[in-house]
Amino acid sequence: MNMRKLSINKACILLGTLLLLAVGAVCAAVYLLTQNITAVRCVFLFSLFVLLCVIFFVALIRRKLVRFSDAFCGQMDDMLSGDMQPKQTIEEESLFYKINYRLGRLYEVMQENKNSIAKERADLQELISDISHQVKTPIANLKMINNTLLENKVPPQKQKEFLTAQASQLDKLAFLMQAMIKTSRLETGVISLEQKQQPVYDTLAAALGGILLNAEKKQIDVQVECPEHLDARHDRKWTSEALFNILDNAVKYTPAGGQIRVSVEGWEMYVKIDIADTGIGISEQHQGTIFKRFYREDAVHDVDGIGIGLYLAREIVTLQGGYIRVASEVGKGSTFSVFLPRK
Repeated sequence: MNMRKLSINKACILLGTLLLLAVGAVCAAVYLLTQNITAVRCVFLFSLFVLLCVIFFVALIRRKLVRFSDAFCGQMDDMLSGDMQPKQTIEEESLFYKINYRLGRLYEVMQENKNSIAKERADLQELISDISHQVKTPIANLKMINNTLLENKVPPQKQKEFLTAQASQLDKLAFLMQAMIKTSRLETGVISLEQKQQPVYDTLAAALGGILLNAEKKQIDVQVECPEHLDARHDRKWTSEALFNILDNAVKYTPAGGQIRVSVEGWEMYVKIDIADTGIGISEQHQGTIFKRFYREDAVHDVDGIGIGLYLAREIVTLQGGYIRVASEVGKGSTFSVFLPRK
């Protein structure tokens, strides 16, 4: 007989038959040895009692197994459909408890994976929508310029103007693609930030180097106060990128002849970098949305930009365990405070 193919019902019948045969054999052996019918009856009654106890025990185990298997299958079906979480069993440390506990852990992992996939899908859809919206205008402008140059006779001076405008739109597209690549790499974890204890002075200097020329063109006075010995745990390249994005916005939205003041001070847990300008300021109702991807206020659409700098800056700082705070008043300027962990 193939034991692997033996069902529980057949196993119970086989066990009962063997026990009955064993009882008969024991009774026969007792009678042959004692020739006492009373002793045989006592052995028979005791054997029958043991047999009934075994049958009752097997029936109880079988009933629990059937109930557990039905509940297990039902819970698995519910888990697969996502309708419910496994119920906690009242059993103590037993086989049923262990299986049910692991079933609950499996459900939690499945839900986490499901939520993660749903979030990634939503982020991807949002990203595609944002890219589509942002590239639509430059591509339309490039097509218009290209069609004008192909279909019309344009004087050399006008051709130069069209080509300059075309180069501007291409630069905007290139900048957009680079910004999107940086953002997607950070969000997906392709780029890992290499944080180490190092001076903030050098990181800030690298960020300031990218805005000094534009600030000079607008005659904006840039003042910096940063102790050379002040350290923070950060990635120099990406933190410099974040600070540059904030400084670049300060230059863009500060009128000619204005002022930008950068000050750095060490706190117990963080290094605080304040970037204050005398620009147009941000209304209180918009201060919570300026860090969203591609967000730009209607009042600044004539200024070059795509609205991704502050979003990228917050992502970089947050991934390093820091945060950014903004205080602003319309017409009086803004102060962006970047907090980097000291250790």
